[in-house]
Amino acid sequence: MEKLIDLISQQVSAAFEAAGYDGALGRVIVSQRPDLCEYQCNGAMPGAKQYHQAPMVIAEAVTEKLRENTAFLSVEAVKPGFINLRLSPEALSDYVNQMAETEKFGLQGEPTPKTVVIDYGGANVAKPLHVGHIRPAIIGEAVKRIERYMGNRVIGDVHLGDWGLQMGLIIEGIRDRNPDLPYFDPAFDGEYPAEPPFTISELEGIYPAASARSKEDPAFSARAHAATLKLQQGDPGYMAIWRHVMNVSVADLKKNYENLNVEFDLWKGESDAEPYISDMVQYLKDGGYAVESQGALVVEVQEPEDKKEVPPCIILKSDGATLYATTDLATLVQREQDYHPDKVLYVVDKRQALHFEQVFRTAKKSKIVPPETELQFLGFGTMNGKDGKPFKTRDGGVMRLEYLISEITDTVKARILENNIITGDAVDEIAGVIAVAALKYGDLSNLATKDYAFDMDRFSAFEGNTGPYILYTIVRVKSILSKYAGQQGGFPADLRILPPENRIEKELMLQLSRFADNLQLAYRDTQPNVLCAYIYDLAGALNRFYHETRVLTEPDAEKQKGYIALITLGKRVLETCIDLLGFSAPEKM
Repeated sequence: MEKLIDLISQQVSAAFEAAGYDGALGRVIVSQRPDLCEYQCNGAMPGAKQYHQAPMVIAEAVTEKLRENTAFLSVEAVKPGFINLRLSPEALSDYVNQMAETEKFGLQGEPTPKTVVIDYGGANVAKPLHVGHIRPAIIGEAVKRIERYMGNRVIGDVHLGDWGLQMGLIIEGIRDRNPDLPYFDPAFDGEYPAEPPFTISELEGIYPAASARSKEDPAFSARAHAATLKLQQGDPGYMAIWRHVMNVSVADLKKNYENLNVEFDLWKGESDAEPYISDMVQYLKDGGYAVESQGALVVEVQEPEDKKEVPPCIILKSDGATLYATTDLATLVQREQDYHPDKVLYVVDKRQALHFEQVFRTAKKSKIVPPETELQFLGFGTMNGKDGKPFKTRDGGVMRLEYLISEITDTVKARILENNIITGDAVDEIAGVIAVAALKYGDLSNLATKDYAFDMDRFSAFEGNTGPYILYTIVRVKSILSKYAGQQGGFPADLRILPPENRIEKELMLQLSRFADNLQLAYRDTQPNVLCAYIYDLAGALNRFYHETRVLTEPDAEKQKGYIALITLGKRVLETCIDLLGFSAPEKM
């Protein structure tokens, strides 16, 4: 099913050709002045230069042809040469009825589906999720769902930080707490304990204590580095500790991500790239891509056209140690072997832009990925407090994610109880659903690359451009539909949207018709905020319609069925969009 704006453009292009002009001039856009028209074509202006005629002469010639077209209610040429268009009610209702009857509302997905790996989340094992993990999780999940809806094969990978010095610090921290554990006995040859020697709470305390100590105690720091090396060399006891850390930490991470309605297809980490590093380094050496520089192994990635310096990508430090770039490149080797992706998208803090530029250039230069593989970096901005500074707890610390979710849930619950919206056992469950919507919509409604201020009171409000407002709109429609079904004993089989009779009804249909335009734009530009802006406009149009229209008391049964068909489509589109953004609506609120 073609987009409505494309169908209109085809009609206008045909009119240009019928008037003797180039059909390419007939491209139509949505009017920025809905008080004057719904769509507009500006092709007469560039056509004036091409045909050496006044724009109004061309515009009037084209409008004369368009007035014969029953798809338009009105066609007008306006100085200096705009062509203003209003759709006929019948053409608009026909289109939205087709949407209602077509899979994905007539959306044309990716013509050639791609395999896409999305690297997002970026959590570290043995550390609790904090506010800094919100944006990659929320943005990455929405992008993944949009890509998948467009027809691509999408693989979401959390890419855990589970290797390197942090593991050495944890191992030595555990040794100091309990040096008699069998993991530290080189002579031990039995089975290591099945149960970990720590809880998740204890584990989350071990790492920060060990990290702080390593900065003040050179001997402890040296032990941690040595433990890291032994782990990477496969020491059985240290590997057993590592497995305990992974099992305990990943179970806790999954629980917290589930609270955000975020799901990963892969729970791989830096450790999974380790087996690929040795061969990759040798490949880079043998191919002449990596060269020695001051004892380190580097790949030069500076290009002649660069206007500023791009430092070499360091593969190995002078002591032979690997870096994040080494792991990221080895992960690309692994992904290429396992999935042959057409695109790999990284949702990471925008401050990592230079790092990924170096990694991408190295991967392309060395042919680790084919030339046609797209490597995309989506760098997100910082979530700040209302003071414009990075979001902190009241005592100045970094807030844990579970605490933030709890706080916004309590805020939503207080609003529910204050307004007597819901009572009984459902309050806590519904408050949790609304809180996730408030948090996610509050984040996603901002351009991903920009910093934004987190305002708990504004984000949790039930009015304005917020997640709870979108949910309220859906729930209100559900209530109307439920009452209608109760009155009629169910829904008639012949529900059909009728031509609009007034401006409010027509505006709702026009908003519905723009679903595909906005989803394709959000997909093309990797910008979920486009979808947020769309559903806010759609929810506003739907609210105005059911406030101004006697849906349940309409005496004309056919007209009432038309209203029901219209708000049903509105609800379905909104529910689809919020699912793509990663949240859902309750039955009541």
